[in-house]
Amino acid sequence: MEMIFFDNVDKLGRIILTTVVVYVLIVTFTKISGKRSTSQLNNFDWIVTVMIGSLSASTILLKDIPIIEGMAAILSLYLLQFLVTKYASISPQFSSFILSEPRIVFYQGQFLPDAMRDERLTRQEIECAMRSEGIHNFDEVEAVVFESDAKLTIIPKPNTSNDDPEAEDTVSETIAPLM
Repeated sequence: MEMIFFDNVDKLGRIILTTVVVYVLIVTFTKISGKRSTSQLNNFDWIVTVMIGSLSASTILLKDIPIIEGMAAILSLYLLQFLVTKYASISPQFSSFILSEPRIVFYQGQFLPDAMRDERLTRQEIECAMRSEGIHNFDEVEAVVFESDAKLTIIPKPNTSNDDPEAEDTVSETIAPLM
């Protein structure tokens, strides 16, 4: 019980030094790897971020893991993330495999229960997204898309004039590929 608050100065010094080194290296790696490491995260990026956090904590707190080994593991994850995302940007098939596809969960005044169930979304979550966009009427919404980064995108109905009755049947260019 005597080690609850303090063990020894050497261990404390090691933790402080390791924390500073790991912090500087992660900030540097993140800067080098680009915006993708800190932007809106899709499932793949989120998993890599959690793994980097776990490796960082292990490197800082576990004396059995030298800084160089922890940093090698973290650098390897950043490199793998770079390679996977680079390949995904040039290969649509690989991109479809590694990233989840956006999905329409509300379309022209109708909630799509099968899509909502598959994505584990509730009506309340979709309504909340609409309210946060300042939309309070379902008639104002063309579609709601559940994006790859788990955000809900609200696509408002296009402004239609009474002179063009076909304009109401036009599907937005951004949601046409999802249908």
